[in-house]
Amino acid sequence: MARFPPESPDEDRRVTELTVWAPEARRVDVTVRERTVPMARSERGWWRVETSIGHADDYTFSLDGGPGRPDPRSGWQPKGVHGPSRYVEHGEFVWTDATWRTPPLVGAVVYELHVGTFTPEGTFEAAIERLDYLVSLGITAVELLPVNEFSGDRGWGYDGVDLYAPHHAYGGPEGLKRLVDACHAKELAVILDVVYNHLGPSGNYLAEFGPYFTDRYRTPWGDAVNFDDAQSTEVRGFFIDNALMWLRDYHFDGLRVDAVHAMFDRSAVHFLEELTARVRAYEIEARRSFWVIAESDLNDPRLVRSTEAGGFGMDAQWSDDFHHALHALLTGERNGYYSDFGTVEQLATSLKGAYVYAGGYSGFRGRNHGRPTTGLPGGRFLGYLQNHDQVGNRAAGDRTSRLAGEGLLAVGAALVLTSPFVPMLFMGEEWGASTPWLYFTDHADAELGAAVSEGRRSEFEAFGWAPEQVADPQDEETFVRSKLDWSEQRRDPHADLLRWHRDLIALRTSTPDLLDDDLPAVSVRFDEGARWLVVERGVITIACNLGSKPAEVPLAASRRASVQLTSAHEPGTDGDVVRLPAESVTIYSARPQG
Repeated sequence: MARFPPESPDEDRRVTELTVWAPEARRVDVTVRERTVPMARSERGWWRVETSIGHADDYTFSLDGGPGRPDPRSGWQPKGVHGPSRYVEHGEFVWTDATWRTPPLVGAVVYELHVGTFTPEGTFEAAIERLDYLVSLGITAVELLPVNEFSGDRGWGYDGVDLYAPHHAYGGPEGLKRLVDACHAKELAVILDVVYNHLGPSGNYLAEFGPYFTDRYRTPWGDAVNFDDAQSTEVRGFFIDNALMWLRDYHFDGLRVDAVHAMFDRSAVHFLEELTARVRAYEIEARRSFWVIAESDLNDPRLVRSTEAGGFGMDAQWSDDFHHALHALLTGERNGYYSDFGTVEQLATSLKGAYVYAGGYSGFRGRNHGRPTTGLPGGRFLGYLQNHDQVGNRAAGDRTSRLAGEGLLAVGAALVLTSPFVPMLFMGEEWGASTPWLYFTDHADAELGAAVSEGRRSEFEAFGWAPEQVADPQDEETFVRSKLDWSEQRRDPHADLLRWHRDLIALRTSTPDLLDDDLPAVSVRFDEGARWLVVERGVITIACNLGSKPAEVPLAASRRASVQLTSAHEPGTDGDVVRLPAESVTIYSARPQG
């Protein structure tokens, strides 16, 4: 093994082995503190060297005499995606969460947030100051959009390139650890969104090191990640090690794996199955559980079925069909994939089985789509009215609060927070934030920035939005406009909607029947013409009027012994008929109060 020449390391440094995988390179050098030495080639394309290196030392790798490149597994990129890697000694941080244990996912209320726009400062440290608010709201788990290093100071994080390095503008490794530690101190679990289906266009040096990508498949972002071609074993290991690093070194409680439908793998053991198995093995070592959650539009329940039943063993997946069915009803939108939705019956179907399309014909796709979720509990699915994709992938970044009235917003919140799924809110949704959440980037390469801006306009034109409606992603003002305005909470109608969400979450967490995720036990009745829907979950009844006129809803007196919550004035009754005001919801308990 190669070793640096003898030197006099100071007390902050120790001899450490640096490694890098570069199977096609003929020579690999490493530069640490401006000293360059060759590395020794070992088995399967790995290169190694022992050197004296300390916490916060900078280093780069050079392939065949080429320019210095960041470590593919760089733990910190304080100077951005093109700068040197900075060595991170994870043992330096003092954690205070030794007694913390990840709670069951089925009882969670998840809050999705983007660090850069959650607070005015847009940092991990600033997010800590808002944790008491999340606790008071009733949130039990925070989901962070990707925080690994991406181009520039601002972005969604889905075009990241240094998957092991927390973003420099957010506060780097130390800041992220402080945020997770603070969350655990507040009894908040933390989920991290990870992107393993592609890398961003700027600072993506992986292909120089090895066959991390393959042209056997194509994704919307170019060549696919090499999960099943030659030398894919090391590539799979790169992403699995990354997942384990977030759980081990940053104490995350779970991972949300982005767009798994864009992962192509014909191996006997799919990458997602291997990833989940490795996480399960680490659970034994760590003596705590972790969540592995998929985002997928395949409507394939194998993702969340056990491996014994032929599945991948993941804990849960996002339920887009529930979102689409609810969104289409509340907003009346029928463009794009919403053309497949819009009936009360579809919403009822999603509440009973998560998927609306479980093998039936999808007009939007022009083919049959999906597979039934038979035998699966509701806790294997996350239910939501908004998320970063469904808001941000609109020309104006408009939230549901811009698309539906106050009454229907209250109905939507009630259906999400009393659903048999794990409910999730997108930051600001709980008070009907008026600020948009737009697509924003910060590419220093002017040509790349212009291409991204033009591509965004062309993409939205296909959905019927005029180019002038599309905000320029590269304009810093697009990012600034996307930051939450926390002062809105103190003004109506925002304050009223915030109270409604607090009351709904409190009802959910205090009512055992609402925490029961047995889908066959969910009873749903509806009238398509009158646009009412009634959901019965144990002793709880959720009576909704989605129409613009009052509705008479058959509801036996035994089901409405007491009103738990109502979004309008208390409904009138006439025998076994309830008169619901337009665009309202009332939640009853079959047990009298007191």
